[in-house]
Amino acid sequence: MSDRKAPQISALDRFFHISERGSSVGREVRGGLATFFTMAYIVVLNPLIIATVKDADGQFIGDGATPNVPLVAAGTAFVAGLLSILMGVIGRVPFAMAAGLGLNAFVTYGIASQMSWESAMGLVFLEGVIIALLVLTGFRTAVFNAIPPQLKTAISVGIGLFIALIGFVDSGFVRKAPAVPLELGINGNLVSWPLLVFVVGLLLIILLVARGVKGAILIGIVATTVLAIVVQAVTKVGGAGTPADPNPAGWRLVVPELPKEIFGFTNPLVLFREFDPIGAFGSVSVVLALLLVFTLLITDFFDTMGTIVGVGGQAGLIREDGTLPRTREILLVDSIGAAVGGAASVSSNTTYVESAAGVGEGARTGLASVVTGVLFLLAIFVSPLVAVVPYEAAAPALVVVGFLMLTAIREIDFTDHEIAIPAFLTIVLMPFTYSIATGIGAGFVSFVLIKLVRGKAREVHSLMWVVTALFVVYFALGPIKALLALG
Repeated sequence: MSDRKAPQISALDRFFHISERGSSVGREVRGGLATFFTMAYIVVLNPLIIATVKDADGQFIGDGATPNVPLVAAGTAFVAGLLSILMGVIGRVPFAMAAGLGLNAFVTYGIASQMSWESAMGLVFLEGVIIALLVLTGFRTAVFNAIPPQLKTAISVGIGLFIALIGFVDSGFVRKAPAVPLELGINGNLVSWPLLVFVVGLLLIILLVARGVKGAILIGIVATTVLAIVVQAVTKVGGAGTPADPNPAGWRLVVPELPKEIFGFTNPLVLFREFDPIGAFGSVSVVLALLLVFTLLITDFFDTMGTIVGVGGQAGLIREDGTLPRTREILLVDSIGAAVGGAASVSSNTTYVESAAGVGEGARTGLASVVTGVLFLLAIFVSPLVAVVPYEAAAPALVVVGFLMLTAIREIDFTDHEIAIPAFLTIVLMPFTYSIATGIGAGFVSFVLIKLVRGKAREVHSLMWVVTALFVVYFALGPIKALLALG
C-alpha cells in the first residue's frame, strides 16, 4: 500500500470546484482579466447612450441640467462589479454581468422618451422583480430545461456568429454602406491605421491560439492596446468624430492615449435615488406601461438564456441531458441584475456574452467572475486607465471566441429538418437582426410549427408551447400597439 498522501485541496478550490472542472487559479485569473478587458467598453459606452439623452421632461439622468457622464460611468462599473462578484459566488460560473446593450438603447429611446428617467428606470426595476419571481417559482429554470438539446446548441452557435459580427462591426472592419447593407472597412478598403491595428491584433490572437499559448486572448488584447497607443502617438489619427463631423478613419469609442491621470473617483451611490417604480403608470396608460415591461422582460429573459447556454456550452458545463449546474442560482442573480440596474439608474444588467472571452482563456468557475467584478469595482477609481482600450484592441478577441463557439455546430443533425430548420433560423437571425432574443424566438416558433404540421405535437414540451405563444405576442407588439392607438 502506498503511503503517498492525496493532494490537499484548498477551501477556494472546493468552493469554486476549480480542480473538479479541470481548471486552475491561474486560468481563472487570466479568464477574469480577459472577460473584463472585452467588457470594459461598457463603462464608457453605457453613459454615452443613457446619460446624454433627455427624457420626456427634458431632463438628463443625475442632476438633470446637463449630461453627467462620469456619474453614470461610475454607476455602471459599480453595479457590474457587484453583480459579477455575486454571479461568481452564488452561480459559481464564469459569467460576468453589466448593463445590457440593446436594452439600454430601448430604455433610452423607447421608454424615457415617453416619461421621466425616474419612471423609466422604475419599469426596469419592476421587470427585474417579475423575472426574479419567475425564477423563484421555478418557471424560468423549467423553460431552460425544456429546450431541446440541439436547439440549445444552435443558440450557442448563433451567439458565436453574433459576437464575431459585434467584433467586426465595433472595430469598423465591417460597416454600413450606402449601396449594400455592409461592406469591408471604408468604401470597401482597409485604409486606416485603426483598422490595421485591428487586423494585427486579430492575426496575433489567431496565431497564439493556434500555437496553444496560455493567455492568448489576454496577451492579444494588451499587446494590441499598446500598439494602438503607439500608432495614435505617431499618426495623431484622433477619434471617429460625430455624425455632423465624421472621421471614418478615426478610432472608435475611445482614442488610445496614455491618460494624463490614472486615478479618479465619482460616488455611484448617488444614482440609487433616481428611480420611481410606479411613476410610469401615471405618465402613460397602464396598458402601454405593461407592454413596455413585457418587451423588457421577453428580451432580458431570452437574451440571458441564450448567453448562458452558449457560454456554458463552450465551458463544457452543459450536462448530457442539456441542463446546467446551479441554473436556478444563475438565473436568480441575473434577475436581480435587472432590478439593481433599474434601482441604480444604469439600465438592466444582464449576463454578458463577452464572458466567452474568459472561457476561451480557460475559465471554468465563478472565480473568474469574481476577478472580473473586482476589476470593475477598481475601475471606479481608475476610470481614466480603463478608457484607454479602444474597440480595435478588444474586438479581435470577440472574433476568435466567435470561431470557438461556432465549432459546436457539428452537434446539430442537419439531415433532420425538424431540428435543422429551427436551428438554422436561430443561428442566422441572431447576427442578422443583432438580437439574441429574435433568433431564439424564430427557432422556437418554427420548431413548434414544424412539429405541429408533422403530427408530432405531443413531442413538444408543454412549456415550449407557452414560450412560443409569448414569442408570437412579442413579434406582434407593433400591430398590437397600433390597434391600441386606434382604440
